[in-house]
Amino acid sequence: MHPTLLHFGHITLPTFGVLAAVGLMAALALSLRTATIAGLSPDRLWNAGLFLLLSAFVLSRLLLVVMYLHAFLTYPILLLAVPSLTPLGLLLTGIVTLLYLRVRRLPLLATLDAWAPCATLIWAFLALGHFAEGSDPGLVTTLPWGRPMIAGGIPLHPVALYAAIVAVLLTVVLFGHLRRRPRRGDTAAFALAAVGVAQFLLTFLRQPDPSVELLGNVLDPIQWVAIGMIVAAGIIWLRPRKLVSHAV
Repeated sequence: MHPTLLHFGHITLPTFGVLAAVGLMAALALSLRTATIAGLSPDRLWNAGLFLLLSAFVLSRLLLVVMYLHAFLTYPILLLAVPSLTPLGLLLTGIVTLLYLRVRRLPLLATLDAWAPCATLIWAFLALGHFAEGSDPGLVTTLPWGRPMIAGGIPLHPVALYAAIVAVLLTVVLFGHLRRRPRRGDTAAFALAAVGVAQFLLTFLRQPDPSVELLGNVLDPIQWVAIGMIVAAGIIWLRPRKLVSHAV
């Protein structure tokens, strides 16, 4: 594992943070191309992407401060450096982003289509970050590519690496799908369903979440989110939508 990319004096550069930043910039750059394919203004989609990323960052930190106010007052810098993207933070980010798209008059389904390959590209970089820092441990395996979390430890499934490979493949597939989608929202629906299925299956190779046994749940929280993504994909598929002109 390589959680730290650079350590010089008091300066520490975490590998996850670097990969996340590179992934976000790569996704924004890709959105300039996918916007054109989806029939949108590249500049407007770039601005919307920046708004989404900044909203996710700010809202996640605000929730962290509210939930751990005492710790924030004691160690503000340390607390704000903690990764804090939660389901509630994602929900709030989604709500404010929908409001932004409505105010800026960006068509929702076309925007989601253009963002689909960008989202899986970000997922690929985040998964590589988790793999580098060893924060997504898998189950014990005897397969030759199993990797221990610590030196001399038991080999585990490199689930984060599996996720990164799936995400890269999906990015390529979704980019091609965007070019020939028959209706607005088809690429977004395909992305939701594919990522949902992938995450649901990958969770069977992860070490179980402690809350699953503690609360008596049958499924892991990630699997519930995955099911929600698949249901959302089905809702989009069943809705009557506009056909897409492929003149671009």
